[in-house]
Amino acid sequence: MKRRVVVTGMGVITPIGLTVEEFWQSLIQGTNGVAPITRFDTTNHITKFAAQVKNFDPLNYIDRKDSRRMCLFTHYAVAAAKLAIEDSGLDFSKEDTNRIGVIVGSGIGGMITFEREYGKLFKSGPSRVSPFFIPMMISDIAPGYISIIYGLKGPNYATTSACATSAHAIGNAFRSIQYGETDIMIAGGSEAPITPMGLAGFNNMKAISERNDAPEKASRPFDAQRDGFVLSEGGGIVVLEDLEHAKTRGAKIYCEIVGVGYTADAYHITAPDSNGDGAYRAMKLAIEDAGAKPEDVDYINAHGTSTPANDKTESLAIKRLFAEHASDVLVSSNKSMIGHMLGAAGAVELVATAMTVKHDIVTPTINYEYPDPDCDLNYVPNQAVKKTVNLAISNSFGFGGHNVCIAVRKYEEEN
Repeated sequence: MKRRVVVTGMGVITPIGLTVEEFWQSLIQGTNGVAPITRFDTTNHITKFAAQVKNFDPLNYIDRKDSRRMCLFTHYAVAAAKLAIEDSGLDFSKEDTNRIGVIVGSGIGGMITFEREYGKLFKSGPSRVSPFFIPMMISDIAPGYISIIYGLKGPNYATTSACATSAHAIGNAFRSIQYGETDIMIAGGSEAPITPMGLAGFNNMKAISERNDAPEKASRPFDAQRDGFVLSEGGGIVVLEDLEHAKTRGAKIYCEIVGVGYTADAYHITAPDSNGDGAYRAMKLAIEDAGAKPEDVDYINAHGTSTPANDKTESLAIKRLFAEHASDVLVSSNKSMIGHMLGAAGAVELVATAMTVKHDIVTPTINYEYPDPDCDLNYVPNQAVKKTVNLAISNSFGFGGHNVCIAVRKYEEEN
């Protein structure tokens, strides 16, 4: 019999908050995290803004020696993991650490480190490249560090599936506990792509917004005037736990993970399937895995990137699957406030979905001003709404045609 899996701890590092509570309150209030880039000179770049993490000091989470040997994406992962583990109340000295694993992914990994070390190679030759270059850059070093810091000896690896990365990590962690391989999993993702090369690359493929005259209005999912996503950064980690284990130790429970769906578009390296078939099948699989029907879903935390293609095809997929119920289900995009965190997006948005299910508040899609006839659902425009949410799904879709949907149910104490 499959075991039940619950969320007992959460941690985030985001452009609108460095704790779950700060992040959640910012989402409810419609706080915008997008602003001009301050990290480097954008004079020669087309786009000059992003959603940067603010007031983050890695030394609040990591000792100085280790911090100097980590790229920024690993700082975000380790910091979010520390927050999530503290939030869970776990004492690893009382646990079998052979049955606790870490799956934390990054879509790109250490781009900052790569650019810096290439600069040294180009300017001064190979002898100047740091001996820490490779372990600082590779994506799997983030879960590696987390396991080392806490002595966790269960499954340990990174996922990489572009913008579906951390949703895959959480889905795999869910399955690991569900089928009895582990009792506790630390799962999520992190990303730090706001670099000169990262910005140029996304600009030149015409993926990101160029709304330099009003960057705070640039991320506008499902709006008729959307012109691309906003590059973002940060990290999100959740602690997943076998329900019986969590109850035995008296853990607080945010929600229950009840289903996942994985699919591929098999269509194009960056564009989504034009009829939304991959997204449709991922949502269908997750809802079926939860033992539910589409009409049971109260809320969809959309991938909602603010690109012309994604928002149209995601809306098509929702209408195809939910049929008459599509007009009743609430849909919103956190990316309207936090931009697109790429590999960290799925985890951070799952945290938001868990808080929605726990608190019965649906966060808004801000900057929704001009309705698009191709996007005609209830996107919770501009203001949060109170609604009982018993079952929600969170969508994450990535370049390469990777699709993940995670189903989350409200946890009710048994009598």
